[in-house]
Amino acid sequence: MLLWLTEVLSQYFSELTVFQYLTLRAILGILTALLISLIIGPMMIRKLSQYQIGQAVRDDGPQTHLSKAGTPTMGGALILVAIAISTLLWADLTNRYVWITLLVTMAFGAIGWVDDYRKVVERNPRGLPAKWKYFWQSVIGASAAVFLYFSSAMPQETSLYLPFVKNVSLTLGPVLFILLTYFVIVGSSNAVNLTDGLDGLAIMPTVMVAGALAVFAYVSGHSQFANYLLIPHLPGTGELIIFCGSLVGAGLGFLWFNTYPAQVFMGDVGALALGAALGVVAVIVRQEIVLFIMGGVFVMETISVILQVASFRLTGRRIFRMAPLHHHFELKGWPEPRVIVRFWVVTVVLVLIGLASLKIR
Repeated sequence: MLLWLTEVLSQYFSELTVFQYLTLRAILGILTALLISLIIGPMMIRKLSQYQIGQAVRDDGPQTHLSKAGTPTMGGALILVAIAISTLLWADLTNRYVWITLLVTMAFGAIGWVDDYRKVVERNPRGLPAKWKYFWQSVIGASAAVFLYFSSAMPQETSLYLPFVKNVSLTLGPVLFILLTYFVIVGSSNAVNLTDGLDGLAIMPTVMVAGALAVFAYVSGHSQFANYLLIPHLPGTGELIIFCGSLVGAGLGFLWFNTYPAQVFMGDVGALALGAALGVVAVIVRQEIVLFIMGGVFVMETISVILQVASFRLTGRRIFRMAPLHHHFELKGWPEPRVIVRFWVVTVVLVLIGLASLKIR
């Protein structure tokens, strides 16, 4: 919106052409989303508390969590509002990648909102039944996959690229591309949701991975950088740096209130949406495998749940004291802040490894 306005006004004020630069608009996107989060955050927390929209806590989990009962939840709506406003203000709204990413994010947020609403407002412990939750996730994920495949104009938009090696790619047909995209979007959405169990545990890794994906989006959309780094040149993907920047700013603003001890939780409305956002951006910039590396904390949390359930059903025994993995370490005696910060440190290392794939080939 503001990009279009500055384009018009630059005919009369040449200084406004500076807003055509992606890097400047990305910075402004970060700052805008951060400012929105910090301004709206206190008001939203007060409203959530006023309407008694508080978190329910499992009584079979770590005893330290019992004191969190009643903490306002559904704060992820704050993140989505900040992302949407900032992206619409600073991104090129004629770019199809911006719209598909924004729409997928908001659609997954809507699923999470219904789930949270039923749990905390209607006091239905089941929330949105799992079969319906996965049904709507599948509909949105598959729709995004179909759109991305049939709107592609170049082979590199639908090929799978291997990190750390030169000129190795797998051409995907419609079936493989749609399946891969579906699993990346839906899988990353649920992985972030499983990780969201401690104060600030999910949001900071999400911010770090989004920041790294912004780098991939920028260099993929720049022909000279892409050719130099031997990665696919994908015209138009550079605009996703605005969306990723907005996510970073909104996430940092939310962390201001979500850091230990949390004043608000994001709920499914935030976790499902943010995970889907990371997934769809990774697909667009053709870095699905790198997302798997950088989001290693999300992957570990998901695998711990799968192994725990499979082991208990097959043998009647548990591998971990409790799943997801962060609860296992809590029950081993790690204080919550230690678990959170150590998982952040692991994410920093994994994100650096992912970024190294740009140069190590």
